[in-house]
Amino acid sequence: MQPLEEKDIRQSFLNCSKGEASRIRLPAGFAEGSVPWADLDFLGWTDPGAPLRALLVVPGQDGLTGLVLRRPEAYKPNALRSSMCRICLTDHAASGVTLFVAPLAGAAGRKGNTVGEYICADLACSLYVRGKRQPKMRLVRREETLTLQQRIDRAMANLAAFTHRVAVG
Repeated sequence: MQPLEEKDIRQSFLNCSKGEASRIRLPAGFAEGSVPWADLDFLGWTDPGAPLRALLVVPGQDGLTGLVLRRPEAYKPNALRSSMCRICLTDHAASGVTLFVAPLAGAAGRKGNTVGEYICADLACSLYVRGKRQPKMRLVRREETLTLQQRIDRAMANLAAFTHRVAVG
């Protein structure tokens, strides 16, 4: 992913107001330039000032698409359960995947309509796909025959489908 400018990130959000976008805190390390852009396919983070708010900025053919997401309040998951991220298809212990909910864009979102998706709780799908981060508490990892590029393409197609569902309201 190409490095992004703050103004481009803030202008990309399609399911919140400009005022809300201006108050979003950028990811840790953004100002210092420590975001690992070369390992990312999209930028995802939890707002340090609002821990129940997560954000995604996804590059696409029509430019950047930014989404504001809500994560559920903390709960104690069953440690024996496992879950799979619907973006990168990484298996995690139950606490490693969270249902993120996004208000729809436009009038539908202002009426309270939302859409949700199960995504890696740390929004690090790009790192899991590349094998640069391993899921916690997973003893067995499924091996795939897809190439790295095919896995990246699949994850980005899954993410594009989710952003499209939010965008069309």
